[in-house]
Amino acid sequence: MNRHAALTPRSDLRCAMPSTTGLRIDHAHAALASLREEERRLERLGLAEALRRCREQLRYWEFLSALFALPSAPRSRVPRTHGNR
Repeated sequence: MNRHAALTPRSDLRCAMPSTTGLRIDHAHAALASLREEERRLERLGLAEALRRCREQLRYWEFLSALFALPSAPRSRVPRTHGNR
């Protein structure tokens, strides 16, 4: 199995990310839910290497979820000065 392959269809990074913030957050939460379920299954089966990979992917999706949840920064405007016209 490819070391970087997604463990679940929901966590596959080859899929396009949704275009809106809300849908991105939903996508990340779905990926996390699927990976947590897979983590429980791998623990029951005692598959240590697959469990390690699953936890790596969980950390990545937790990062993405937190990143998507950050408030959007307003577009800053450059103040007009004598040099900016």
